[in-house]
Amino acid sequence: MDDGTLIPAHGGYRKLKSFQVAQLVYDLTVRFCDRYIDRRSRTRDQMEQAARSGVQNIAEGSQASGTSKKTELRLTNVARASLEELRLDYEDFLRHRGRSPWPADHPALRRFKATRCATLDDVRVWVEEERHRQRTNTDEHRHPRTKSVTPTLSVPVRARPCPSSAELVANAALSLLNLCCHLLDRQLAAQAAAFENEGGFTERLYRVRIQTRSRP
Repeated sequence: MDDGTLIPAHGGYRKLKSFQVAQLVYDLTVRFCDRYIDRRSRTRDQMEQAARSGVQNIAEGSQASGTSKKTELRLTNVARASLEELRLDYEDFLRHRGRSPWPADHPALRRFKATRCATLDDVRVWVEEERHRQRTNTDEHRHPRTKSVTPTLSVPVRARPCPSSAELVANAALSLLNLCCHLLDRQLAAQAAAFENEGGFTERLYRVRIQTRSRP
């Protein structure tokens, strides 16, 4: 809201949920690429740069908002586009290995969302718990699964292998990216509305000058 000052409060990006999630995505992507992407692959550099662009442009846009709402909008949109590119890279990683991104109701993904990971250590703990759950063959309540009696099949059915650590982390990253992109979409809509209602720095400068001249 316009408070009448020439340069309104700006910055404070570290408190934005979109920045916090984007920063976690960046940290996770650096670790992911270090472990699962060939150092000679161009994809490695592209993924890291896209993740970094998301973080940096959110911060730069927030800082620039004091004197240019147009710049804030542009940089926030760049952040959103960069994270969309990164999301496609993670989807490609899974697809090239015969996997698909998990649906929203996937049990492991539901558990990941419930943890509300804020750090790399939080993600690491979740991965370790999921791997432990696979090794001990427990259900979501950590109770041993009971073997069900099934009729003998004439055609053998190949069981789907348990997800690897790479698949777990890739889907965790996609979940965080989905959240961050949603937050940035809302942020862009709010910034566009503010620009439409309040104008940019030129309009603010004009209003302040008029107010100053009208004083006795």
